[in-house]
Amino acid sequence: MSRIGKQPMPLPNEVKAHLEDGAITLEGPKGKMSLKIPEGIKVALDDQNVLQVTRTNDTKQARANHGTTRALLGNILVGVTAGYSRELEIHGVGYKATLSGRTLTLDVGYSHQVVYTVPDEVDVEVTGNTQIKVSGIDKQLVGQVSARIRAFRPPEPYKGKGVRYKDEQVRRKAGKTVA
Repeated sequence: MSRIGKQPMPLPNEVKAHLEDGAITLEGPKGKMSLKIPEGIKVALDDQNVLQVTRTNDTKQARANHGTTRALLGNILVGVTAGYSRELEIHGVGYKATLSGRTLTLDVGYSHQVVYTVPDEVDVEVTGNTQIKVSGIDKQLVGQVSARIRAFRPPEPYKGKGVRYKDEQVRRKAGKTVA
């Protein structure tokens, strides 16, 4: 049996769970998210407000989905109670970011500005022209938006210029030496 999947998930008092045919919805102070329950998996909510994920059969696919479903429900629970955030930094002379409405504009050394439209489910803040904070309740979407912004100009190894995660270490290379 899955070690992750068999762990019970106690719900805080501010979170409400609704089970309806093939899906579970968790609603908390930050928002509301739902998850489609895969075939072969059963989610039960007992009277102590504890979610339990179990398998209905022992097929290979059901065993694979058991721990995954429990982990996804755990991510949703954290998202609707505390939320997720990723911070990015911009390094480079003249590199900056500006936000107007749902449009993020990056000046990162190209001959043109990079314009990115932020999805509605995610909030983006720009502080000091070089700090970007991406936050939301969906862990996957926050990570995807952060990775997309970083991909516009990943940090290069010689001078370290580009967009990087706040806790990212960039391995620097030595340049060519003239003998």
